[in-house]
Amino acid sequence: MRLYAALMTLTMLAPVVIPVCAPVVAWAANAPAKTAEPLGAQLLAHRALYALTFDPRASKTDQGGSDIVGARGTMGYEVIDACDGWAVRQKLQMTLTNSDGQDVRMASDYATWESKDGLKFRFHMTQMTDNQITSQTEGEASLTAVGGLGEAHYLRPREQTKALPAGTYFPTAHTATILEAARAGKKFLAVPLFDGTDEAGTEDSSIAIVDWKPPYRTDYPALTALRSTRVRLAFFDRAPGTTTPTYQVGMRYWENGVADDMQMDFGDFVMDAKMTEFAAQPKRC
Repeated sequence: MRLYAALMTLTMLAPVVIPVCAPVVAWAANAPAKTAEPLGAQLLAHRALYALTFDPRASKTDQGGSDIVGARGTMGYEVIDACDGWAVRQKLQMTLTNSDGQDVRMASDYATWESKDGLKFRFHMTQMTDNQITSQTEGEASLTAVGGLGEAHYLRPREQTKALPAGTYFPTAHTATILEAARAGKKFLAVPLFDGTDEAGTEDSSIAIVDWKPPYRTDYPALTALRSTRVRLAFFDRAPGTTTPTYQVGMRYWENGVADDMQMDFGDFVMDAKMTEFAAQPKRC
């Protein structure tokens, strides 16, 4: 599941100052073994709703490092199995409260289509602040091979073409690769990612894999019989020498790609996300 696209809406309000000790390393040395099964074949088409709440214990408000003293919101996430690809829609609505008691309403709408072979990708994102559009991206991208070179063509915010470096993954393939690595007992990955949310192009992602947990009881019977993994993801600009992430998120991934128990770190404030609704979706062939 690709959560960070809509959530990157808020990074303009909270520059990240959390240092990361582990450098981003080459992906090739960490790649999980390839299997005959198509990448992402285990992923589940589903719809989920998340309640977002401010985490005062993890945020920096008490230390005087943030003007954000409260936040609340919802995030809807839908994955559709379109047979030849995965169609994803993610909508975020959030209200931030500053120390003067003023509320700022943030929203983003992010829609993508990604071919099941991981080679083609279309994207559209709109971000809004207090009902005014603040950012839009739209375009399409392609790779020569999974984890290979590629090219992205933007229509918005302006028409341009960006080269995608070797090792690049699109969002659904990125999620599937994390799950493959967890199954294989990997503990760390570094994967270049292109999701179309920024006109700068590809970003680097570092993923720490904490465990590979056997099935345990959950509020959702469809997930109770599945294994899962706790992961921590950090995202970086590709500028040389960059060691400070633009955004970090921790979550529990089930082996079918469903995510819950998220903690989203925007630098000077942190949000928790808890799944409140979940339903599997049928194929739409």
